[in-house]
Amino acid sequence: MDGRWNQLGELLVHYSASVKPGERVMIAMVELETFPLARAVYEATIKAGGYPQVQFLSEELRHLLLKYGNKEQIAWIPEIEAFGMDWADVYFGLRGAHNPSEFWDIPAERLSANQAAMGKISALRWEKTRWCLVRVPNASLAQQAEVDEETLMEMFFKACLLDWEKENQQWKTSINQLKNRHWVHILGYNTDLTFSIEGRNWVIAMGHNNMPDGEIATAPVESTVDGYITFEFPGVLSGRLVQDIYLRWERGTLVEAKSTTNQDFLRAILDTDPGASRIGEFGIGTNPHINIFCKDILLDEKMRGTVHIALGRAYPECGGTNQSAIHWDIIKDLRKEGAVFIDDQPVIRDGAILI
Repeated sequence: MDGRWNQLGELLVHYSASVKPGERVMIAMVELETFPLARAVYEATIKAGGYPQVQFLSEELRHLLLKYGNKEQIAWIPEIEAFGMDWADVYFGLRGAHNPSEFWDIPAERLSANQAAMGKISALRWEKTRWCLVRVPNASLAQQAEVDEETLMEMFFKACLLDWEKENQQWKTSINQLKNRHWVHILGYNTDLTFSIEGRNWVIAMGHNNMPDGEIATAPVESTVDGYITFEFPGVLSGRLVQDIYLRWERGTLVEAKSTTNQDFLRAILDTDPGASRIGEFGIGTNPHINIFCKDILLDEKMRGTVHIALGRAYPECGGTNQSAIHWDIIKDLRKEGAVFIDDQPVIRDGAILI
């Protein structure tokens, strides 16, 4: 087995989650290809004195539920998964990629209803555990990213095995410049969007909740969002690619939403609940090694020179108040064109981070 899996397992257990003797650790192994990392995390947890439990999940199994289940089954919140969040002190979600067209035959309303149920599981994870999610590359993800598997694996390990303590200190210094700022202004291709961040906090994501990681994020004051934004990269959720998303708000209310593909799915997600059409998060990607768009948010939102917004649920640690079963991150690419200003100070310009 590639020795880098063991390095990563040790990093996750000791740095990301700081597993302590006697703690209960849930390892959610999603797809068979994640076994090398599941084994490494299991071994590191045992050595740390923890009590690991492995759970197997798969999008192929979820497809069977979505295809053959009735409305009650599709909207059902999986009870063992929910119980696992109560049981565990620490949760590792080792998420292998899957066929991006897995849900090609599933109607949008069924996908949306099940996504809301899965959102309840995510909310329990946030509320009850220390957690870390890892997107584990495989052949399916390489195909989705339109590169060979070796290139993708090299990017993955470089992006994961950073000196995270050093990165963390660097970004703490940087976000000190953003404290007590008031207004964000995003400009770019068919984009002119403003919102207030007054009273909100900047949070540094440096390898504790995601791996690979690398972003700084805050939460807009929901009622102040005004303007429009176009996304060069597709929005990705529940295996659906939503191309050319355009969103427009007036004084915090979403007044226009369109895309060139899967528009019925986009509208179904936005109608999930009242909070789903509001922005819960604004983030800036900082990882220097992620440079391939993989159509996978756990990797793509960390890409240096991009920003992202999340529709739906806000992170409480950012001071956000928006509630929703949905948290959908969508990437805006500023590497060739565009800028972000905070109180008129340029923070990103044409992909370069200026703080």
